[in-house]
Amino acid sequence: MHHLFESNLPRVDYFPFSKYTTPGFRLAEFLLETASLSSQVRVSNMDYTGGPTLFPLHRCKTIHLVRHGQGIHNVEGDKNYKAYLSPEYFDAYLTTLGWQQVDNLRKHVHASGLFKRIELVVTSPLLRTMQTAAGVFGGGGYKDRMDILPLMVANTGYSDRSAISSLDCPPIIAHELCREHLGVHPCDSRRSISEYQCLFPAIDLSLIESDEDTLWKANVRETKEEVMARGIKFLNWLLTRKEKEIAVVSHNGLLFHTVNAFGTDCHPFVKKEICKRFANCELRSMVIVDRSMIGSDSSITKYPGKIPSAANLPSEAADEKILENDDNLNDK
Repeated sequence: MHHLFESNLPRVDYFPFSKYTTPGFRLAEFLLETASLSSQVRVSNMDYTGGPTLFPLHRCKTIHLVRHGQGIHNVEGDKNYKAYLSPEYFDAYLTTLGWQQVDNLRKHVHASGLFKRIELVVTSPLLRTMQTAAGVFGGGGYKDRMDILPLMVANTGYSDRSAISSLDCPPIIAHELCREHLGVHPCDSRRSISEYQCLFPAIDLSLIESDEDTLWKANVRETKEEVMARGIKFLNWLLTRKEKEIAVVSHNGLLFHTVNAFGTDCHPFVKKEICKRFANCELRSMVIVDRSMIGSDSSITKYPGKIPSAANLPSEAADEKILENDDNLNDK
């Protein structure tokens, strides 16, 4: 298989999972269906190999990739790219339409049963992504009490929204590796962590090393290759987590350049499923495979057999043993 950054980075595989979100679905069923993409062909000077792909279940994780809802920067930026250079869009917040998109995605993850399966949510530490993470995956309305912190306080980012509870929802943790394309665009710069802690009290910000934004530079923008490498590094970090089903709330640039590192060994239609750009509040589900044992998960379903132990030589193994004995006699 071809893998981007193969010489420097561990091998990771991606599989589209969007049509497998019904309750009760099992990863093994998905992998078996993937095997139906058989044969080996050449299309547009690109080789891909179909046929079965088999991996141990405990080496796989399901990740649900989500782009944030519409931000104030998206409205003008979609019309004129130079609008992204405007300082007024610093750490852009969600629009009213963006919140409607968040509400609809929240309904979907609950109706599909996905909400109950997600063990962890990882979000980019920007205002629009944390608003989206809290709105989609948070608890219900927050009732003031001393022992429970809200995920998001009322009216965060001019939202005119009530506070969101941290009860009955998966933990949400922020990580700088899944931030948007860094540099030049003020909308992709973040506030101080101390300010975010006041706005999102129950989001875990402990992985952020610097209170101020030291990653964003006003006159230097990451290359696409650097964004892709950072995205791969983020996926490798996900593989070290104990959780098996994780939602990621991020940005179009980071998600798009990351997924485009994959799919060159797939059918062109599968690659297209993996590598297209993300719409606002789109959720795309994937299976990520730990081919290089980055994580340390052990199987919870594997059973060793022979309990109680007894003599049990399979017929095929017996045949091989007879042949081996015959060969030994011929050698004498």
